[in-house]
Amino acid sequence: MSAVEQYARAHIVTDAEIPDETDDIPVVLRYDPDLDPRSVRIGLPGSHAHGSHEWTFSRTLLEQGLRAPVGTEEIRVWPCGRVQTVVEFHSDHGVSVVQFDSRTLMRFLRRTYLAAETPVAQ
Repeated sequence: MSAVEQYARAHIVTDAEIPDETDDIPVVLRYDPDLDPRSVRIGLPGSHAHGSHEWTFSRTLLEQGLRAPVGTEEIRVWPCGRVQTVVEFHSDHGVSVVQFDSRTLMRFLRRTYLAAETPVAQ
Protein backbone atom coordinates (compact mmCIF):
# COMPACT_ATOMS: atom_id res chain seq x y z
CA MET A 1 0.00 0.00 0.00
CA SER A 2 1.22 3.49 -0.73
CA ALA A 3 1.08 6.58 1.44
CA VAL A 4 -0.81 9.72 0.40
CA GLU A 5 0.45 13.22 1.08
CA GLN A 6 -1.54 16.18 -0.18
CA TYR A 7 -0.72 19.83 0.36
CA ALA A 8 -3.66 22.18 0.75
CA ARG A 9 -4.59 25.67 1.86
CA ALA A 10 -7.05 26.37 4.66
CA HIS A 11 -8.33 29.38 6.52
CA ILE A 12 -7.87 29.85 10.26
CA VAL A 13 -11.12 31.02 11.85
CA THR A 14 -10.65 32.86 15.15
CA ASP A 15 -11.93 35.75 17.26
CA ALA A 16 -8.38 36.87 17.99
CA GLU A 17 -6.81 39.53 15.84
CA ILE A 18 -4.20 38.00 13.57
CA PRO A 19 -2.16 40.20 11.21
CA ASP A 20 -2.72 37.91 8.20
CA GLU A 21 -6.22 36.82 9.19
CA THR A 22 -7.49 36.82 5.60
CA ASP A 23 -4.64 34.68 4.30
CA ASP A 24 -4.87 30.97 3.89
CA ILE A 25 -2.40 28.78 5.74
CA PRO A 26 -0.55 25.78 4.30
CA VAL A 27 -1.61 22.41 5.67
CA VAL A 28 -0.52 18.86 4.90
CA LEU A 29 -3.01 16.02 4.66
CA ARG A 30 -1.42 12.60 5.18
CA TYR A 31 -2.50 8.99 5.08
CA ASP A 32 -0.24 5.98 5.52
CA PRO A 33 -2.06 2.64 5.49
CA ASP A 34 1.10 0.91 6.73
CA LEU A 35 1.06 3.00 9.93
CA ASP A 36 -2.70 2.89 10.52
CA PRO A 37 -5.20 2.19 7.72
CA ARG A 38 -8.05 3.78 9.73
CA SER A 39 -6.39 7.14 10.47
CA VAL A 40 -5.55 10.35 8.63
CA ARG A 41 -3.23 13.14 9.74
CA ILE A 42 -3.49 16.89 9.28
CA GLY A 43 -0.37 18.98 9.79
CA LEU A 44 -0.84 22.61 10.78
CA PRO A 45 1.87 25.25 10.87
CA GLY A 46 2.74 26.52 14.34
CA SER A 47 3.15 29.96 15.80
CA HIS A 48 6.41 31.42 17.01
CA ALA A 49 5.66 30.13 20.51
CA HIS A 50 4.52 26.69 19.38
CA GLY A 51 5.95 24.61 16.56
CA SER A 52 3.88 22.93 13.89
CA HIS A 53 1.49 20.25 15.04
CA GLU A 54 0.19 17.14 13.35
CA TRP A 55 -3.18 15.76 14.38
CA THR A 56 -4.03 12.08 13.88
CA PHE A 57 -7.66 10.98 13.89
CA SER A 58 -10.15 8.61 12.34
CA ARG A 59 -10.60 8.76 8.58
CA THR A 60 -14.27 7.94 9.20
CA LEU A 61 -14.59 11.04 11.41
CA LEU A 62 -13.34 13.23 8.58
CA GLU A 63 -15.64 11.57 6.07
CA GLN A 64 -18.73 11.82 8.28
CA GLY A 65 -17.92 15.44 9.13
CA LEU A 66 -18.33 16.40 5.47
CA ARG A 67 -22.06 15.60 5.82
CA ALA A 68 -22.98 16.27 9.47
CA PRO A 69 -21.36 17.50 12.71
CA VAL A 70 -19.23 14.82 14.42
CA GLY A 71 -16.44 14.88 16.91
CA THR A 72 -14.36 13.64 19.78
CA GLU A 73 -12.91 15.51 22.74
CA GLU A 74 -9.94 16.67 20.64
CA ILE A 75 -11.34 17.00 17.11
CA ARG A 76 -14.67 18.13 15.73
CA VAL A 77 -15.65 18.27 12.06
CA TRP A 78 -18.75 19.77 10.46
CA PRO A 79 -19.99 21.09 7.11
CA CYS A 80 -20.14 24.87 6.80
CA GLY A 81 -22.51 25.78 4.02
CA ARG A 82 -22.38 23.87 0.76
CA VAL A 83 -18.67 24.12 -0.08
CA GLN A 84 -16.75 24.46 3.19
CA THR A 85 -15.87 22.09 6.03
CA VAL A 86 -14.65 23.15 9.45
CA VAL A 87 -12.18 21.12 11.51
CA GLU A 88 -11.73 22.17 15.14
CA PHE A 89 -8.61 20.99 16.99
CA HIS A 90 -8.44 21.13 20.81
CA SER A 91 -5.13 20.97 22.73
CA ASP A 92 -3.57 22.20 25.96
CA HIS A 93 -2.53 25.33 24.01
CA GLY A 94 -6.09 26.19 22.99
CA VAL A 95 -8.39 25.64 20.05
CA SER A 96 -7.58 25.93 16.35
CA VAL A 97 -10.55 26.23 14.02
CA VAL A 98 -9.63 25.61 10.40
CA GLN A 99 -11.93 25.99 7.40
CA PHE A 100 -11.28 23.84 4.32
CA ASP A 101 -12.73 23.70 0.85
CA SER A 102 -14.81 20.51 1.08
CA ARG A 103 -13.66 19.41 -2.39
CA THR A 104 -10.07 19.33 -1.14
CA LEU A 105 -10.99 17.00 1.71
CA MET A 106 -13.14 14.80 -0.57
CA ARG A 107 -10.28 14.51 -3.09
CA PHE A 108 -7.90 13.57 -0.27
CA LEU A 109 -10.31 10.92 1.07
CA ARG A 110 -10.74 9.44 -2.42
CA ARG A 111 -6.97 9.17 -2.72
CA THR A 112 -6.76 7.42 0.68
CA TYR A 113 -9.27 4.78 -0.36
CA LEU A 114 -7.44 4.20 -3.65
CA ALA A 115 -4.13 3.90 -1.78
CA ALA A 116 -5.61 1.38 0.64
CA GLU A 117 -6.82 -0.76 -2.27
CA THR A 118 -3.57 -0.61 -4.27
CA PRO A 119 -1.55 -3.82 -3.89
CA VAL A 120 2.17 -3.51 -3.31
CA ALA A 121 4.27 -4.71 -6.28
CA GLN A 122 6.71 -7.47 -5.36
